[in-house]
Amino acid sequence: MSIAIGDRLPEGRLSEYIDTETPGCSLGPNNFQVADLVKGKKIAIFGVPAAFSPTCSDSHLPGYIKNAAGFKAEGVDEIWCVAVNDPFVMGAWGRAQHAGGAVRMMADGSATFTKALGLEFDLTKAGMGIRSQRYSMLVEDGVVKQLNVEKGGKLEVSGAEQLLAQI
Repeated sequence: MSIAIGDRLPEGRLSEYIDTETPGCSLGPNNFQVADLVKGKKIAIFGVPAAFSPTCSDSHLPGYIKNAAGFKAEGVDEIWCVAVNDPFVMGAWGRAQHAGGAVRMMADGSATFTKALGLEFDLTKAGMGIRSQRYSMLVEDGVVKQLNVEKGGKLEVSGAEQLLAQI
């Protein structure tokens, strides 16, 4: 069963490749507990099937980068892109897309968090393993306030403009 509006995000850990060392975050991959990251914050989260894939790179991620100021104006503290990729790939994809400062590129390498959300799908027959469905959600203090899950691999309801209009 998939997460729903009104549900609290499940426990989980996501990784982020940090390019600039700060207190508490060393260079390279850093692991974060989701519950710690969302506490007291309003976060726009969107999930994609794969880093560097066409729709994800051409439309989904760029829409959130382009609309980052609009989300901030609506009181959103952070925007996360979550994918079932490792933090090295997510870091490289973020640098290639110039996401720094706009979107946090969060890796769910083993799909543990994605499975806990109930938003995984199996692409093993295509040689890609377990992946994330394409979705967006607005989370306030760990509780899902909006949720948009795509059907059939399309990008119709989970883009930045759609989520921004729901805030």
